[in-house]
Amino acid sequence: MSMIDKNDFIAIKKDMDDYYKTHEDIVRKSRDIIILSKQIIYSVHRKNTKQAKFLAKRITNGVKSLSKYKNSRFGATGSFKVAIQEYVEAIAYLEFVLNKKLVSIKTLKVDPEYYLMGLCDLTGELVRRAVNAGINGNFTEVMQIHGFVSELYTEMMKFDFFNGELRKKFDSIKWDLKKLDEMVFEIKMKNKI
Repeated sequence: MSMIDKNDFIAIKKDMDDYYKTHEDIVRKSRDIIILSKQIIYSVHRKNTKQAKFLAKRITNGVKSLSKYKNSRFGATGSFKVAIQEYVEAIAYLEFVLNKKLVSIKTLKVDPEYYLMGLCDLTGELVRRAVNAGINGNFTEVMQIHGFVSELYTEMMKFDFFNGELRKKFDSIKWDLKKLDEMVFEIKMKNKI
């Protein structure tokens, strides 16, 4: 007579096999979302909004597929978290360029922490856009981006972020805003001369 209940190990193995299979599915779907987000941002930078809108539909469907894991033990995995942040960044960037406004968390239906992290990443893309706009003499857009990032920073200053990943990302907004302040200052000084 065995001292070990082999059925326990059969059940554990099945549970672990299911876990790894689901984990691989999440990693694959997350990778697809990350790739799409980069393609959306690239399309927007290249002024190909038609392509960006098409990709936005694809990424939204991908996030819906991934969101079934949101409240499970997989919801806090690294790949899931990064994918949602990248999604927020890409859609928020597209929304700003098309409509000069911030896409709401209600529209995106994502975790508040991931939403805020994605917005922190957004400001880097906006600085890049402002630099390109400045090079092309589109000072109105530089000013709009400056105003938007300044307003976003003001709103996010109201939070008490602990010393974690979100805090580090939030600090990057301060540096992005500093770059934009310098650009605006240079534009205003140049126009006075």
